[in-house]
Amino acid sequence: MPDALDRLRRRDRLRRGVRHAHNWWQLARFTAVGASGYVVNLATFALCVHALDLDFRLAAFLAFLVAVTNNFWWNRHWTFDARGGHAGQQAFRFLVISVAAFVVNLAILEVLVSVANLKEVVAQAIAVAAATPCNFLGNKLWTFTE
Repeated sequence: MPDALDRLRRRDRLRRGVRHAHNWWQLARFTAVGASGYVVNLATFALCVHALDLDFRLAAFLAFLVAVTNNFWWNRHWTFDARGGHAGQQAFRFLVISVAAFVVNLAILEVLVSVANLKEVVAQAIAVAAATPCNFLGNKLWTFTE
């Protein structure tokens, strides 16, 4: 019986959450931060590949790290206003959620490119958009708990 009760509580919490404008504004800020992270990622990648002449795989890894750092700072200070929490714990959780969202993104990207035969850039745009809600919910409910 406790499992059924827990499911009802979660469903009620989700319904209440969807009805609050504050949550939608947080999602909008989270998306804006993600867009800035995308730009930071591409700029860092281009710098590493062209100016520093690094291998593209290493450049991708470094770009991910710089973008995750950028996104963590902005989400901690602006999106969720979670400065009161422990920064190290939040950073670890943010990284876990970011990697999980990246895996979701990669899976969707693979299906869209390999099965649906979409162009890579179009597929990536769809995959990023599809993974964003997972990333937002993970960070709202676990990383930056209010």
